Amino acid sequence: MLNDYWQIALDEGISYIHLGQEDLDTADFAAIQRGGLKLGVSTHCPEELDRALSFAPDYVALGPIWETKLKKMAFGPQGTDKLTVWKKQVGETPVVAIGGITLERVRPCMDAGADCVSAVSAFTGHADPEAGQGLAGGGGLLVHAAYH
Repeated sequence: MLNDYWQIALDEGISYIHLGQEDLDTADFAAIQRGGLKLGVSTHCPEELDRALSFAPDYVALGPIWETKLKKMAFGPQGTDKLTVWKKQVGETPVVAIGGITLERVRPCMDAGADCVSAVSAFTGHADPEAGQGLAGGGGLLVHAAYH
C-alpha cells in the first residue's frame, strides 16, 4: 500500500494506493485502472463519501475516528457511530477506520462496522514499530499499518 503517490505505485508494481480527496483532482484514473491498482480513498463527510464512491474504490477510509496527532485535520473526530452510518451507505465496499487508533480502540471500530483499521502513530511512535503496541495481529482482527 502506498499513500498518495500513484505514479510510484505503478512504476514499482505496488498493488494498492490510498488517495486523499485532494489527490482525486490530479490522479490519472485511466492509468491507475490500466495498471491494475486497487484504490482506497479517504473520506470525512457525506459529500466526500459520495465523491469517493463515484470512483468505485476498493475501500473507503473514514477518519479521524478519534483525535490524532499525526497531522492537522480539517475535520474533528468522527466517532464510531459514523462508522456505522458509513457502512450502511457503502454496502459491500469495505470501510477502514483511521485516526487515533490504538489497540484498545480496535474492537469499538470493528463493532461499529469497520472492516479493518489503519494505524500509523501506534507503530511509528512505538519503541519497537514491528510490535506496534500489540496491533499486529490484533487478536485475529485485520489491522493495516500505514506508513507515510
